[in-house]
Amino acid sequence: MKKTLCAFTIGAIFMTPMFGSAADVKVYGRAHVSLDYLNDGKDYKEVALSSNSSRLGFKAEQQLKNGLTTFAQIESQINFSSGSDDDNSVDFSTRDTFVGLKGDFGQVKVGRFDSPFKAARGPANFFGDMVGDLRTITRAYNHRFDERNPNTIEYTSPAFADSFNVVGALSLHNTTMIYDDETNAPNKKSKAYDLGLNYKKGSVNIATAYEHYQENASRGKRDGFRLAGSYKITPEIKLAGFYQYTSLDKNNLEGLSPKDQLRNADANVYGIAADYKLTEKTSIRGQVFYRDVDADKMNSTLLVAGFEHKLDPAVRIYANLASMINEENANLVPWNQARSNAPGSSQGVNSSNDNALALSLGLRYDF
Repeated sequence: MKKTLCAFTIGAIFMTPMFGSAADVKVYGRAHVSLDYLNDGKDYKEVALSSNSSRLGFKAEQQLKNGLTTFAQIESQINFSSGSDDDNSVDFSTRDTFVGLKGDFGQVKVGRFDSPFKAARGPANFFGDMVGDLRTITRAYNHRFDERNPNTIEYTSPAFADSFNVVGALSLHNTTMIYDDETNAPNKKSKAYDLGLNYKKGSVNIATAYEHYQENASRGKRDGFRLAGSYKITPEIKLAGFYQYTSLDKNNLEGLSPKDQLRNADANVYGIAADYKLTEKTSIRGQVFYRDVDADKMNSTLLVAGFEHKLDPAVRIYANLASMINEENANLVPWNQARSNAPGSSQGVNSSNDNALALSLGLRYDF
């Protein structure tokens, strides 16, 4: 539940100078925690708590006399499992943070937020911020495309042809400032370009996007394309499909070990997902996705099954079982995205040529 604030100290501090007293300011958030059992198929077998993309945010919106509407959002990640800072919770605006204008022309916003490419996985995103998150197989190694890019300008068109809209984004540079070519950290060529097309009408939801990063961007020059769609067959049954192709520039592979060069070869990811509502408050869902890499014995398969029950429209509990099946040279796990409990090689995890398993019992409260 989102609450409109008449007088909220933090909201006033951040929003009043920009919007004045007439702005509609809201505070919102999510507390999402889980108890996980993680097993890499070899020696790592541990139980731990995780905070899963928990957040606190402020939104403001105000209609202007010229017919336009101005809006802003400030959102921060919160670690509920430890109550302390982590790499994703140190700064206040660690998540989608922006300001913009909208009207009959569409919408323009500026800031740091999910790229159109990242948003395009939405129709098939049945296990977001949980074990088995789709990104555990799409955002692998240096194939990083599900990003929240900084210094971004984004335009979203108004709806046309009844239910279509186009979105385009440009991330100008990946640090606070642009360095000269003569410095030790040139980043003039660190732009990211996005173009997306969305269709949503009735039971059909389709999103497609293309993304390109220049050579000085983090993780180097790369290109990606994805297509996701869902269809609600009945009020109880929803099916989804997903396809993604990603490619890294060959210069990105210089200096990597032979195995890491294989892991960063061109890759296709595709699969299906389904959600079935047993009752108004209870659902079961599942998905299977396959990562097909243009290299020997580098493929992975993600299998996930889950149960969810809503105690209230704002509160849900769930149980998920996720498995990542790796070939000999692959080393993926189903638990390393959007979670504070995300052990990797530094913690002794090694899932190569094995089946990494995760069982998660979770509670999510949206307010």
